[in-house]
Amino acid sequence: MSDAGIHNDNLELAAARIEQGGSWKNQRTILMMPAGKMMSFRVAAAMRSLLTPPNQPFNFYGAEGMEVGEAYSNLIKALVVHPVLKDWEYILFMEHDNIPPPDGFLKLLKHMEAHPELSAISGLYWTKGEGGSPQIWGDPKDPIPNFRPQVPVTGQLVECCGIGQGFGLYRMSMFKDEKLRKPWFKTVSSGEEGVGTQDLYFWNDARRFGYRCAVACDVLVGHIDPASGVIW
Repeated sequence: MSDAGIHNDNLELAAARIEQGGSWKNQRTILMMPAGKMMSFRVAAAMRSLLTPPNQPFNFYGAEGMEVGEAYSNLIKALVVHPVLKDWEYILFMEHDNIPPPDGFLKLLKHMEAHPELSAISGLYWTKGEGGSPQIWGDPKDPIPNFRPQVPVTGQLVECCGIGQGFGLYRMSMFKDEKLRKPWFKTVSSGEEGVGTQDLYFWNDARRFGYRCAVACDVLVGHIDPASGVIW
């Protein structure tokens, strides 16, 4: 090693690492969480422990006591007209029963920078209970629209038709697209609209306009049952 230092001794490799992560440009992010009045300490600790890129703004934005679809839509509605925050690059959705790893946000950012064709990438988490399904919803290669759970692949991105919102990074720009219906997120249960969760309600519309998403199987996210303390 020379007196110039390890990174300067291999400047090409060091520069490629910075380029790949994208931390040299704006990656301003808002963490958005709808929640009840209480959350598990494990979730709070995970949120507190999230690593963020150096010198990048990272703010919290939340709603309390609202139905989850209503909370997301109301928060985003206020966000996209905010005089400052509307120009930020990303929204990181996190829910009050999900436990991401400390480097989960950094990994999602890295994937987003490497895949500009994707508008959102989620960490991998499963539905609660025995026999739970991975929240990798739908096979985009199937010509018939579907939200069948897809198989996770260790360490890889798996493109799908819809993702959960327990821990997912979205580009802010997609919520400025006037073609997308509003409210963006809506939990439905009726004879007219069928039955569906707020996240897949959104992706059923977003896919129609060319928006794509994937799950990062190198970002492993726990899904805690607050009543029992079991993490699925």
